[in-house]
Amino acid sequence: MLKCKSSLGAVICLGLIACSVGPRYKQPTLVPPQQFTNARTVDDGPHADASDPEFWHSFNDPELTSLVHRALSTNNDLRAALAHYDSANALLREGKFDRYPTVTASASVTRQEVTAFQAFGYPRDSRFFNPAINASWELDFFGRVRHSIEAQRQQTLAEASDVAAMQVTVVGEAASTYIDLRGRQERLRVARENAETEQETVRLVESAYSAGRGTQFDTARARALLETTTSRIPELLSAIALDEHRLAVLCGLLPDVLVSELEVAKPLPDLPKRINTGTPADLVRRRPDVSASEERLHAATERIGIAAADLFPRVNFAGFLGVNEFHEGTPFDGLSPINLAAANIDWSFLDRGRVRARIAASRADGDALLAQYQQSVLLALEDVENALVSYARSQDRDVQLQLATKDSERAADLASVRFRYGSTSLLDLLDAQRVQLQAEDAYAESHSNTALSAVLLYKSLAGGWPQQLPQTPRGGRP
Repeated sequence: MLKCKSSLGAVICLGLIACSVGPRYKQPTLVPPQQFTNARTVDDGPHADASDPEFWHSFNDPELTSLVHRALSTNNDLRAALAHYDSANALLREGKFDRYPTVTASASVTRQEVTAFQAFGYPRDSRFFNPAINASWELDFFGRVRHSIEAQRQQTLAEASDVAAMQVTVVGEAASTYIDLRGRQERLRVARENAETEQETVRLVESAYSAGRGTQFDTARARALLETTTSRIPELLSAIALDEHRLAVLCGLLPDVLVSELEVAKPLPDLPKRINTGTPADLVRRRPDVSASEERLHAATERIGIAAADLFPRVNFAGFLGVNEFHEGTPFDGLSPINLAAANIDWSFLDRGRVRARIAASRADGDALLAQYQQSVLLALEDVENALVSYARSQDRDVQLQLATKDSERAADLASVRFRYGSTSLLDLLDAQRVQLQAEDAYAESHSNTALSAVLLYKSLAGGWPQQLPQTPRGGRP
């Protein structure tokens, strides 16, 4: 008996100090550039920090802030991502119990009645009652359980990073859609104001024709310009409605709920003159999609260890403690205790071909996830460089188009005055008004695109990653 206890103690100690087989995870070595190629390094005054988790405050638009907060609280895609994280976290809690013995209880009650021929002279009616406590424990000699728990932990971290990445996506889409809405409302204002000016020109031309100083050709030409301008309005109204519907759905609402709130036109939000991008190394550490990719790579490395552990014996201890009660007539007839202790060794040494095939498959999966991680880093750097170029060039274009707008407006005003006094032709007036419309519309569109480029830059730098989780649906979780 003493020898048996000593052997059991030795096995348990060996299980506690055993080492893990399989590779140890090492973070991939990356050497990002020192700075972004297209980043503007000249200090031209106050700037915004793109790593700010609530970047939308730099736009100084309370309505944008309100929409973003609503989207972060009630967006359904975010709630789905959070549910996936909760599921992974629950599986991690379950996996951690594998480090300890599993204890369960069971009981069975059986009543049996046989024929007189089958009883062979014994009582025909018998009852069995068997309560028991069962225990089992896998001794983690070679780290299979530890690798399994660590793999699930990394998968849980990846799901958490997915929630953060979804927050970045939702905030970016909400801000982009809102800016597109305000930009189109500004273009609608430009189109309507130009239509009013051109309507006045048509009235003047028709009055001149009625007085015998014009031709039908002049009247038709003026009306054609007016009709071309007014034709822009239905398209802009349609695009505005689509943006209103998109914002409502992003906030978890029916498409038409925000129409009355958003249909009041407002100017585009303020833009920061410069956005501090930080360094590429900061970007790699901050981007949640890059973090998720690395955490899945770590989990794949742990799964190699799980597969490699099958090359070695798997030792399980099992215990059983119960009572077997057999009733023939009296309630306590035939009562006897039962107990069992056993060690089970499962070793797949005769099936090494399949085990090594699973190890090779796990290594291949790890190689694929390593390539995906490296690609995610490259894509993150590409996103930022592209956004920097787009934002810088949009700002330059804005400056030129703003000057063109002022000049075309001045030219149209002068042409209108000269036409009233007969110093210029109708063709010059219509051409000046056409150029004014084109310049004002182009500037409104460009200014909107510049704001969109700023949002894309924030998004590429993982802006919009607040410490805020979406609310649960009404009625609680299922």
